[in-house]
Amino acid sequence: MPVYHYRCKNCGYDFTEHQSFDDEPITVCPKCGEPTVHKVYSAVPITFKGSGFYRTDKGSK
Repeated sequence: MPVYHYRCKNCGYDFTEHQSFDDEPITVCPKCGEPTVHKVYSAVPITFKGSGFYRTDKGSK
């Protein structure tokens, strides 16, 4: 099950929840009770290793 990161716009409370893809997103803050919660999206960290990438794919002089 995926883990989703949420933040309340009202009180700033950050929390994570394990949810199925079929579950509805959480909209009510568990701390203050206001319906101002939204999902927080962030970049997925990736590492390029091996040949065939921009830095390692240059021809040698």
